[in-house]
Amino acid sequence: MADQQERDPALKSPDILDWSLEELRAFFRELGQPAFRAEQVYNWIFHKGAASFQEMTNLPKELRARLEEAFTISALSPEETLTSQDKTQKLLYRLKDGERIESVLIPERDHWTLCASSQAGCAMGCRFCLTGQGGLRRDLTPAEIIAQVRAALNLVQEMDPAGPKLRNIVFMGMGEPLANLENLLKSLAVITDPRGLAFAWRRVTVSTVGLVPSLERLMREVKVRLAVSLNGADDRTRSLIMPVNRRYPLGELIPACAKLPLRPGERITFEYVLLKGVNDSPEAAKRLIKLLGPVRQRAKVNLIAFNPHPGSEFRRPEERTVAAFQEVLTRADLTTLLRRSMGADILAACGQLRAGAEQPGEVMKTVNLDKSPD
Repeated sequence: MADQQERDPALKSPDILDWSLEELRAFFRELGQPAFRAEQVYNWIFHKGAASFQEMTNLPKELRARLEEAFTISALSPEETLTSQDKTQKLLYRLKDGERIESVLIPERDHWTLCASSQAGCAMGCRFCLTGQGGLRRDLTPAEIIAQVRAALNLVQEMDPAGPKLRNIVFMGMGEPLANLENLLKSLAVITDPRGLAFAWRRVTVSTVGLVPSLERLMREVKVRLAVSLNGADDRTRSLIMPVNRRYPLGELIPACAKLPLRPGERITFEYVLLKGVNDSPEAAKRLIKLLGPVRQRAKVNLIAFNPHPGSEFRRPEERTVAAFQEVLTRADLTTLLRRSMGADILAACGQLRAGAEQPGEVMKTVNLDKSPD
């Protein structure tokens, strides 16, 4: 709460979306109001989509005025929307301090999926990812993360009130979610709380490059699905394309995944971006099978053929190469899915988000993971 105000002194009041339910209960108790007022406010904001406190008609008029003095309710509206041939929508948002982020609405057979961002930019420096080329600009606040979901809910409703609903959220947009862990946890608590945005935990996925110290805490403190971006089955290959592997090599990452507290029937998704001539050979597939041996019973693999972007040093493998790679995994009884890329024609597919080439402010350089602190 205070961090956002320090970053943007122009904000006169804290954003209520940054406040947990318990923090709101304490606020109302200090006002001499019953604690259940917090649930009423939550209901208005997250279930009824209230944009102002004056809409909250079951609160006393004086209390509504007090809330308007004390808080703002943030809302995001796309500055630009690009629509793909496959109906995917890339949404560009400008934040209050001028930074820009992107999220993506992906049409599924009977619902929509939101690909949300957790940071403006990214410090992980994965060589195949366009987002990381600009470095990290800053973390997103819980309010900014939650506001992406609220905006997507509104957009889906406006498109077709009787049509498919927003059912899934994947944190696979801009940024490394576990590098913004505190704000991520706070936003996830609201997103999955029945009194908040009420998304079923099985429909919320957090994707990470594998920041080992944070994995266990994430899975212990919130109920979500986990996706680990692997992209290499040996340290040499993975370190070549993902600098994080030099800090948290596969010998640490896979055992950490094997120890995570999963629910019955729950699996970890290991994402594998296939890069032509780099990690797409049948031999690489065999190494992947061996690597995942310790977590085979709790693992599934998502294969993603690389989505090219301007200036990329990598190429997309041929379909027959992808099929051959998948066949090796399938024959070994490793659950494997080929993920269909959506929105590639508008740079909205996996690894293509950038939020514009030119942005205000000073870019934080890609972190040197060999020297960064724990």
